[in-house]
Amino acid sequence: QLQLVESGGGLVQPGGSLRLSCAASGFTLDYYSIGWFRQAPGKEREGVSCISSSGGNTYYRDSVKGRFTISRDNAKNTVYLQMNSLKPEDTAIYYCAAGGRLFRICGPGSFGSWGPGTRVTVSS
Repeated sequence: QLQLVESGGGLVQPGGSLRLSCAASGFTLDYYSIGWFRQAPGKEREGVSCISSSGGNTYYRDSVKGRFTISRDNAKNTVYLQMNSLKPEDTAIYYCAAGGRLFRICGPGSFGSWGPGTRVTVSS
């Protein structure tokens, strides 16, 4: 059974950094693209960043470009999201999910096997 678990969330001041981890169990991540998504209160879940199974293709939503970096360590069966220069509008629950080897759209509808999420709060 495919299971993903996120970790690394927390409370951080504006301008701070966090590194989220998405760890897989029950399967190897080698064959899956992985996406990071977030959902703020009262808003729809949105794609933040996605990475193909090989790591050769990545996507970032405009609002996080230059601040967030997605990476994967298939040997550790883990995908990371390094988040720098955090802003209050980044506050949300962050989820990771698995897709096919390649992704066409970094959107919630293209991914499955969702983790339970990790909360990120950016506030002074």
